[in-house]
Amino acid sequence: MDERIKKSQLARLSRIEGQVRGVTRMVEEDRYCIDVLTQIRAVRAAIDKVEQEILHDHLQHCVAHAFHAGSERDRQVKIEELIEVLDKRR
Repeated sequence: MDERIKKSQLARLSRIEGQVRGVTRMVEEDRYCIDVLTQIRAVRAAIDKVEQEILHDHLQHCVAHAFHAGSERDRQVKIEELIEVLDKRR
């Protein structure tokens, strides 16, 4: 992973960690359910953004490399990995 992207993702994940701790506090404090649900959706959206950016980086570097410089086997492995991980999202 590119160092710039890695640094950005680690910062984003730290913020998400703080958001999750905030949701925990909200539940402990018996906050209004809709407020808790709103924060959970925000956490999910932030995680989705991290996933999207990491997937983009993977396609741009790892997969592109396999298709330009790798063997047929390398290309097939990258395709199978993507299919497997994307199937798990459902």
